[in-house]
Amino acid sequence: MEQLTIKTSTHDYPVVIDQGLRFKLKSFLNKDYPSIYIITDSNVAPLYLDDVYNALKANYHVSYSIVPAGEESKSSRVYFDLMTQLIEAGVDRDGLVIALGGGMIGDLAGFVAASYLRGIDYIQMPTTILAHDSSVGGKVAINHPLGKNLIGAFYPPVAVLYDVETLQTIPFQEIRSGYAEIAKHSMIHTPPFWEQIKPVTLDESLSDATLIRDLIHGINVKAAIVERDEKEANIRQFLNFGHTLGHAIESELGYGKMTHGEAVAIGMLFAMELSEQYFSVTLPIEAFHNWLKRNDYPLTLPRLSVNQLMTRMKRDKKTKNQTIKMVLLKTLGEPVIIDMEDRSLRQQLEAFLEKMVIR
Repeated sequence: MEQLTIKTSTHDYPVVIDQGLRFKLKSFLNKDYPSIYIITDSNVAPLYLDDVYNALKANYHVSYSIVPAGEESKSSRVYFDLMTQLIEAGVDRDGLVIALGGGMIGDLAGFVAASYLRGIDYIQMPTTILAHDSSVGGKVAINHPLGKNLIGAFYPPVAVLYDVETLQTIPFQEIRSGYAEIAKHSMIHTPPFWEQIKPVTLDESLSDATLIRDLIHGINVKAAIVERDEKEANIRQFLNFGHTLGHAIESELGYGKMTHGEAVAIGMLFAMELSEQYFSVTLPIEAFHNWLKRNDYPLTLPRLSVNQLMTRMKRDKKTKNQTIKMVLLKTLGEPVIIDMEDRSLRQQLEAFLEKMVIR
């Protein structure tokens, strides 16, 4: 079992990585909760809901909701429906929410917990590789039609329980999505560990040992940054490398058309190109592009409106005074936040998208 502790301004919480944690859940509850509410999705429920429910039902009053799988469920409608269901289930201020699923469920259920009765405890039980990033750090949110994660809060869980057995059933697209975030961590960390990720092939040859190694490395990067900047006032924004354009592409295509990690991978390519031009440096763009291609990441896009993407990028949480801020790399392991001038950014974005357009 691997375990580390995340320190926050309100409380510390453990991140536990092991096999079969869903069967041992009771041993990780630090309170005698009068009621527990599990929130999961239609993909995860048939696989793991019974395991979690049965691990708790003998000792707790347990209820659950199953929302449709997909980013579309991170909406105000689904959020409000869940609030109603918690009220009807009689969950009070001493209750506990369990977020059982990938990043979408973690964000959605975490925001429900953050805002229900002004905040109740919740546990993250991530079931995807991507959620190694989103489950740690306490950022919870839902989407708005005009932008991703625009409605949310900083609200740390009381525990993150990462049962690696649940990764055995995720589709290839989700493996790909999660490894994009691991690649991101490998490039912003000091020292960088991109050379460790570069040879990884995301197919049947991906061993549990390699996966667990990379998960732990990624979580450690996230934890170290979050502890130094809990509320994203400074260096935590480095974790948004690739996300400014990535989020804009996700929103512009419509949630669900491309996974978060796939969009972020394209955003990272763009940020690396900008970095080379801005700092006159050489980054492993070709090696990263080849890694993406070898692992079947989507590297083409329909023709998108540059004006619309720029507008969406200006709604990014880093943006101030309508100035788009980009996380760039002076070199691998040295991220910086740069204010981008509209005209130059537009020209470079147009040139970048032209290379990505489906002919």
